[in-house]
Amino acid sequence: MRVLIDTNILFSALLFPQSKPARALLYTANHHEIILCDRNIKELRDILIRKAPKYLPDAEVLLAELSYELIPGVDHAEKLIRDAKDQPILNAAIVYDVDIILTGDKDFLSLDMEHPRCMTVAQFFECEGIVE
Repeated sequence: MRVLIDTNILFSALLFPQSKPARALLYTANHHEIILCDRNIKELRDILIRKAPKYLPDAEVLLAELSYELIPGVDHAEKLIRDAKDQPILNAAIVYDVDIILTGDKDFLSLDMEHPRCMTVAQFFECEGIVE
């Protein structure tokens, strides 16, 4: 499966390496294809600079060593999600045939879409049959 990892999952995995988001990222890296959108990477760097600058070098190492497909954000006039900054990420997930958006973002989670499916780490683990 092609799994787009949202910014909040990357951020949590970096700051809390024993967390469920970190385990989900590692599991996805080992069992599925990780997809990252260029907008998520920019957003991650921006958030780290503002909230946790000491983790910026760790983020760069993670991004350098993690195997993933980088897709560009896709601008489009049709609005499908409340938060305008999330729209290019959602568009990219649709255009690049992502199966799952792994996120904690309520705007993504409130979408009623078949493909890509938006799910939390807990929902992802349940779908994968992983007992926590």
